[in-house]
Amino acid sequence: MFEIGDKIVYPNHGAGTIVDIEEKEILGEKKQYYIMQLPIGEMKVMIPKDNVEDIGLRNVVGGEVVSKVYQVLEGEQSEMSQNWNRRFRANTEKIKTGDIFEVAEVVRNLTIRDIIKGLSTGEKKMLSNSRQILISELVLAEDKSEEEVEERITEIFESQEFEEE
Repeated sequence: MFEIGDKIVYPNHGAGTIVDIEEKEILGEKKQYYIMQLPIGEMKVMIPKDNVEDIGLRNVVGGEVVSKVYQVLEGEQSEMSQNWNRRFRANTEKIKTGDIFEVAEVVRNLTIRDIIKGLSTGEKKMLSNSRQILISELVLAEDKSEEEVEERITEIFESQEFEEE
């Protein structure tokens, strides 16, 4: 399905490049694994080849999608539950989909909420994780550095004015 050199997205972890395909024996069972190198933090992830469908592994988006992702970030905050627990669960579900637009929406909504009201510790961690997932894919999609993508996202939010609900 995927080959060495392919740029892929692993929902909940982010985007990376397949650097190897290895056979490993784990708990007495031999399986083939994609070895994915993440562009941020030099981390490598082993992904079982036979679980690709269930995991939701997909190719990194193309250039035409990138501009739409930035439009999502520039958009207005979506309606979110005032209940922290419901909001957290809804955002977790969006991140799990692996859909770049859903992840961008979580980044946008939590960033705006942080600017206006501040975030709880759990939501700050979620914002940090979802930003890393989004940035890792944009780095590969745009062939830019982490710093360049991070700067562009920061500029989007610094250029807007937000009002308290």
